[in-house]
Amino acid sequence: MGGERSRLTALYGGLLLLAGALLTGVVYFLVKDGLYSSISVAMTTAVPAQRLQDLPAATSSPLWTPATPTSAAPLPPGVTPGVAITRTLSDAAESAALERLLTVSLIVLAAYAVLSVGLAWWMAGRVLRPVAVITDTARRLSGENLHERIALDAPPGELKRLADTFDGMLGRMERLVSAQQRFAANAAHELRTPVAVQRAAAEIGLAGDPGPERVARIREKLIEVADASERTIEGLLLLASCDQGLRERRPVAVHEVAAGAVDALAAEAAERGITVSLDARPLTVRGDAVLLDRLAHNLVANAVRHNVPDGRVEVRTGPDGIEVTNTGPVVPLDTVPLLFEPFRRLSARTQAPGEGVGLGLSIVESIARAHDARATATANTEGGGLTVRVCFAP
Repeated sequence: MGGERSRLTALYGGLLLLAGALLTGVVYFLVKDGLYSSISVAMTTAVPAQRLQDLPAATSSPLWTPATPTSAAPLPPGVTPGVAITRTLSDAAESAALERLLTVSLIVLAAYAVLSVGLAWWMAGRVLRPVAVITDTARRLSGENLHERIALDAPPGELKRLADTFDGMLGRMERLVSAQQRFAANAAHELRTPVAVQRAAAEIGLAGDPGPERVARIREKLIEVADASERTIEGLLLLASCDQGLRERRPVAVHEVAAGAVDALAAEAAERGITVSLDARPLTVRGDAVLLDRLAHNLVANAVRHNVPDGRVEVRTGPDGIEVTNTGPVVPLDTVPLLFEPFRRLSARTQAPGEGVGLGLSIVESIARAHDARATATANTEGGGLTVRVCFAP
């Protein structure tokens, strides 16, 4: 910071000093050009030429030119003694005035130079103060105090915008770190639960001398828990791959992908008594066909599985994106934004067969973000349920 302040001081001080020197030079030359005529006019007005004519020649001769002490040089033709005296006095007055002006100007310029350097140093400090505040805040930041903000109190300008941008970046970092911490904690919990279930099934279910039926039930339970763990791991890997972005983009017909997801889940919907309707209007986006298929599948599967008996699911595609609406339990408004977080569920997990792992909407949001799209959810005020929309950028 000291180096930048010194450089700014030299720049500001040099510019101010240069401006002062130019101003002094311009004033000096302007005054010099008109000073002689001004003095002559003033002297002629104050002492008329008739009075000077009456002075003895001996009085005017030395004033004209003291060439020798015994003789006086003759006056030029047409120059009277009064005019000669006026010129001599004007020349002397001009020389004295210019000398005085130059001396005062140099003194003022030196004082101005000192004042300019001091003012430039103060100004540079004021200009760089926000930068120092931003630097100090950045040095203090760590994972424990990301809540701190610069909150720069300054008039609007580039540095104010820089500080506000830095505060916005800190806010995003805080949210990302918090989400990462929650994700790690939830992932550890979700992976620990099936391991505990497998251990309990092995230790309790196979204790003693279990019969064939008991061994078959334990085997089925272990396979079910292993499948759930596999789905969890696949979901985590998919989240990680989506966060890395897309390597290539190709045109994908989203309305056809949505129709395929509806067909794939038709049997499960019929088994649960859910009616699924599809309004497929053309929508083509550039992206990854596999990821977009997973997005549509997760949206429809989430709507089918989190529903009520004899409920309904409406799937619509169009120029604005894809929208899935379902009936179901009432979703609290403050819970809706949290449903996109990993392992977040409306109700506690029960380890029931076919139950999701809580990554469905998280994967939807991650895939949407990878395609420069925006996923939003709205709680239905009538009949409960949820409406999830994925809007793609035009």
